[in-house]
Amino acid sequence: MTHNRNKATTYWTLAITSLALFMVSLDNLVVTTALPVIRRELHATLSQLEWTVNAYTLTFAVLLLTGAALGDRFGRRRMFVLGLGLFTGASALAALSTSANVLDIARALQGIGGAIVMPLTLTILSAAVPAERRGLALGIWGGIGGLAIALGPLVGGAIVSGVSWNWIFWLNVPIGLVLAPLAWRQLEETRGPEKGLDLPGLALASAGLLGIVWGLVRGNSVGWTSFGIVAPIVAGVLLVAAFIVWESRTEAPLLPIQFFRNRTFALTNVASLFMSFGMFGSIFFLAQFFQTVQGYSPLQSGLRILPWTAMPMLIAPIAGAFSDRVGGQRLMAVGLALQSAGLLWIAAISTPTTPYADLIGPFMLSGVGMSLFFAPVANVVLSAVRPEHEGKASGANNAIRELGGVFGVAVLAAVFSRVGGYQTAESFTHGMTVAVWIGGSLVAVGAVAAALIKGRPRTEEVKALRPQLEAAA
Repeated sequence: MTHNRNKATTYWTLAITSLALFMVSLDNLVVTTALPVIRRELHATLSQLEWTVNAYTLTFAVLLLTGAALGDRFGRRRMFVLGLGLFTGASALAALSTSANVLDIARALQGIGGAIVMPLTLTILSAAVPAERRGLALGIWGGIGGLAIALGPLVGGAIVSGVSWNWIFWLNVPIGLVLAPLAWRQLEETRGPEKGLDLPGLALASAGLLGIVWGLVRGNSVGWTSFGIVAPIVAGVLLVAAFIVWESRTEAPLLPIQFFRNRTFALTNVASLFMSFGMFGSIFFLAQFFQTVQGYSPLQSGLRILPWTAMPMLIAPIAGAFSDRVGGQRLMAVGLALQSAGLLWIAAISTPTTPYADLIGPFMLSGVGMSLFFAPVANVVLSAVRPEHEGKASGANNAIRELGGVFGVAVLAAVFSRVGGYQTAESFTHGMTVAVWIGGSLVAVGAVAAALIKGRPRTEEVKALRPQLEAAA
């Protein structure tokens, strides 16, 4: 009876956390295909339109560590439900917006709610799943997250074409209204070990990352050498440096700096950073390529990327099941190598008149690679730290991955603007291919980082302690 009850709890936890992760991750890119319609209907300026995307990205990226810390302090189930409520309410506000400014405020609130929910999905799931099923469960979790990010442009295009832009946000409301009470009833409450909250660390990390991201997302429109860009980036770097110094000295750090002394933790986060950099930056242009250069609608464009985006649903659960046997770090390295090869293949063959059939192969290769990375990465990160530190470790990894996406879009867009542009099909394609060459090359750097990960930290830790345990017995 107890075994069946524990099994049911595991299934409920996997279903609730995966659906919450899908809802939050989808909003990273779902709005991109709706921007032209939003601009017309809300009479938005270019700056307001940019913040429709950036308001969510900024708050989401800089507050991920905060979400994990609040869960450790006040209870993960409680903060998870509060985060779902905030995300759902903000989605309704976004759907009801009659001006661009209100929409941008709602998107920022969505980002705050998402930043609370996302890291807690991982720690709640990890605590509920038995060790022998952990690889499979986290593989499903990672695959769903990757699928949501990849499906964003397709879902957005389908909703805009079939109904209206408002329904991009209305879609979240019934899901949130069902998930929040279900989570309160079915999930078990857990907390982290610390009783205090590192408020100075929260302030330094949030302000520092905000300054860096603020500068990156506005650099193309304002000018990279302008004071309004250089000042916040420099200030952000200094604040992040101050955060590192503070965290190395405080008794209850938001992010224990010793995590990064662990080879597995450090290299996994390097791999995550470069993966997101190349993937987000490349998808940003490829989604536009089909519309701007080849004349397809948003929905048609999303459908043509399906050979890439459908792969996580097919491959990630299988990869997760095998990650414990063959080593998650090996799957990550192979996955990033395949993704890099797919992106470089796309860059090599793309022209304004490239037949779609020629892109199916590299799209599938990139999709398989993305799946092999997303499936084991959570398990590898959590294996590098003790169970009581999993909340902080997952928050750090998610924050670094999100910031990698911000960096990728900002930097590759700057490259695109310098060597190409929207003037002609040829100029767009040239700018895109140069950007994708860079993105694919940096994903290859991530593959090297993953290949340098050795062993399984907790297994090695147990072996090191075995003589002491035997002596004590």
